Amino acid sequence: MKKITLGIGLLISTVSAVSAQTVGTEPFRNTKLSVEQRIENLLGLLTVDEKIGMMMDNSKAVPRLGIPAYGWWNEALHGVARAGTATVFPQAIGLAASWDVPEHLKTFEMISDEARAKYNRSFDEAGKTGRYEGLTFWTPNINIFRDPRWGRGQETYGEDPFLTASLGVAAVKGLQGNDPDYFKTHACAKHFAVHSGPEWNRHSYNAEISHRDLYETYLPAFKALVIEGNVREVMCAYNAFDGQPCCANDFLVSDILRGKWKYDGMVVSDCWALADFYQKKYHGTHPDEKSTAADALKHSTDLECGDTYNNLNKSLASGLITEKDIDASMRRILKGWFELGMLDPKSAVRWNSIPYTVVDSEEHKQQALKMARKSIVLMKNEKSVLPLNKSIKKIAIVGPNADDGIMQLGNYNGTPSSTVTILEGIRAKLPSTEIIYEKGCEIADPSARTLLAKNFKSQKNGAPGMKVEFFNNPDWQGTPANTSVNNSAINYSSFGGTQLAPGVNRENTSARISGTFTSSYTGEVVFSAFTSDVYTLLIDGKEIATRKGPDARHPSEFPVQMQKGKEYQVELCHSQKGKYVSIGFEVYRKDPVNFADVKEKVKDADVIVFAGGLSPSLEGEEMLVNAEGFKGGDKTNIELPKVQRELLAELRKTGKPVVFVLCTGSALGLEQDEKNYDALVNAWYGGQSGGTAVADVLFGDYNPSGKLPVTFYKNIAQLDNALSKTSKHEGFENYDMQGRTYRYMKEKPLYPFGHGLSYSAFSYGNATLSKNSIGTNETVTLSVPVTNTSGKNGEEVVEVYVKRNNDPLAPVKTLRAFQRVSVPSKNSKTVQLTLSPDSFMFYDEKADDLVSKPGDYTILYGGTSADSGLKSLPLKVK
Repeated sequence: MKKITLGIGLLISTVSAVSAQTVGTEPFRNTKLSVEQRIENLLGLLTVDEKIGMMMDNSKAVPRLGIPAYGWWNEALHGVARAGTATVFPQAIGLAASWDVPEHLKTFEMISDEARAKYNRSFDEAGKTGRYEGLTFWTPNINIFRDPRWGRGQETYGEDPFLTASLGVAAVKGLQGNDPDYFKTHACAKHFAVHSGPEWNRHSYNAEISHRDLYETYLPAFKALVIEGNVREVMCAYNAFDGQPCCANDFLVSDILRGKWKYDGMVVSDCWALADFYQKKYHGTHPDEKSTAADALKHSTDLECGDTYNNLNKSLASGLITEKDIDASMRRILKGWFELGMLDPKSAVRWNSIPYTVVDSEEHKQQALKMARKSIVLMKNEKSVLPLNKSIKKIAIVGPNADDGIMQLGNYNGTPSSTVTILEGIRAKLPSTEIIYEKGCEIADPSARTLLAKNFKSQKNGAPGMKVEFFNNPDWQGTPANTSVNNSAINYSSFGGTQLAPGVNRENTSARISGTFTSSYTGEVVFSAFTSDVYTLLIDGKEIATRKGPDARHPSEFPVQMQKGKEYQVELCHSQKGKYVSIGFEVYRKDPVNFADVKEKVKDADVIVFAGGLSPSLEGEEMLVNAEGFKGGDKTNIELPKVQRELLAELRKTGKPVVFVLCTGSALGLEQDEKNYDALVNAWYGGQSGGTAVADVLFGDYNPSGKLPVTFYKNIAQLDNALSKTSKHEGFENYDMQGRTYRYMKEKPLYPFGHGLSYSAFSYGNATLSKNSIGTNETVTLSVPVTNTSGKNGEEVVEVYVKRNNDPLAPVKTLRAFQRVSVPSKNSKTVQLTLSPDSFMFYDEKADDLVSKPGDYTILYGGTSADSGLKSLPLKVK
């Protein structure tokens, strides 16, 4: 099994561990045969129906051949997700801010260790082969974060193709391992291609861009993962490109991926993306399911996440495809099974010996802390207010993100055994200091909420909390499949295929949430139901609110006048109509935010730390969000929510130093807020150890060294005014790169890509090139002297940009090399970076591809992308 580069790589996992007891004598069981021979043997044994049953993410078992059912769908964006306890590292955008390829590789080696350990135990001990229990991971997301409004940008490595490719290849290698015979897991490059929002119209959006932007911005990371990383799976996107859905796109899949790049691995569809083909409200490009299935298959979408491929028999009967077409995809799918060793004896695969003790191990926890520290970007530090003195007598911690551990986990996350919030991190750092904590406000709600979940009992004189009953039918009939009591805010979701509760199906369900509520005051009590599908809210048998269907717009808050001490019977009935279930239910008191009161409480502190920003509850994938400035998981503007801006302004009036700890998955336009804080610390969504890392940076136990992987524009107007006016789309929906990101932006942003301060001070000497003139196929080495002129040891990221002179169509500058380096106090290091022929590749219309271009270039180097912080050298390419 040496040559595992032959591809079937998308979603192969859980099936691999068929144990020796079920092994038959068929040739495909013989590990001494070549992979090709084993595939052909197994292919010949399978019936057409069995093949089709194995071409969807919920792969069906073939008992007569000892092949178990298998769930291809698995997630590991920044730790193993949705599969119980796992180490949770910083969100992907935070990992990108580390600019540390070796540590990124190490992180994903740990993630894949936990993945294999979970798979080994799940299969060996419980015989589980379902969703989130396999070895095929739909990670990483290498789409370009072209616009800060995109809610899923937090899942990416930022706006630059080279940085994205470098970190993406490291993630793939860490996930897939280095064994010559078997992959540890499968990685997946997603979403191919030209996919970065908006979320609300991704099922119908048609991206139309120039081939220059396509090749210079949107495709380089995918090419790198395919060719350098040998990624075994590629996921095609929901949107269309030039009028064809991406999962059946002639140019993207047939010409580029399979043609130019010779990709031999698996292509998998995004979940239910094929259903968009024939639904008129979405792409509507195909008449029915059988034509959709046939077209996707002929474009080599091998494995579908969804159920449209159930129609492949109809496609076959209608003559739209042949069994030969099915076999072409099945070869790549079966190759995945063999690559992962899922059909081989357990002893044959060395990855099967990874013990479960690696999961949530101390070593992995320390790596999560290390990466959280490395991800933090010190963006502003006026008058060197940071680091703070640990002997400080009184400190105020204010803000909606100060004590929110869920926020720190981002999206597509696992479940850590423990999480340290920012408040907890500071308290642990300063056991003897007086700490004043005030939440101050919500993330985006202009009112202050007091949750009243504790006012519920499951029934009169019952246990505290609300009774939650789930039924495996949409009509609340019969005995509940699961009953529990929930004494906190109700929040259930099956998005991504997670189970609502043990024993509860993923589709065709209903829920009844009920309890006795005793009001603790006379006045308005707010009931907030924010759900998918159909629901009815009843109080004392009276209908208070109803939602008639999954597409119906509806308010989420329902104020009800209540009397202090009176009991009310509350019931929320929810019925599932769509693919996913989302049930959110809260009861609270709303009062105006009293900014003056907050200011009064913290005015005597020596320093105020404000922990605010955004939350994955507001930005993310195709979300039901009802808040000003947000739509469908995206932002409609890039300002800090108004309530936070007002609170920051009030805190500034105390006259005390204000440190803003920004938690976010995207860039914000903070120009109008800059006057209201002295220091700005970007902590992203820092994972399970985010709070400890923030405290370490604030008090100088860790010297910050992260760099921005995205541009922080001054405001949304600065971005939109610079965008191309030739596109038929405007603003966020415009995919043209003109005016976007540091590579094409000609104005000065608030904070540039690559920016990041330190408690050390670094100076750059005059660099030298190994050659001043090179051929188009030659490499050149840049030697950069870096000196730490301060009294504190520190790390610096040396960034190298290439500018193509006298070419108005080329990017203003583009990152081509970087290296993170540790430089002791009062010491110098010479950093050597290599510029390969790829560094001088730009789009050529005649070739309709990137080609190495001769001409005059300027090599720029420093610790930022800002011109003011860069030195330069000329280079001629002949």
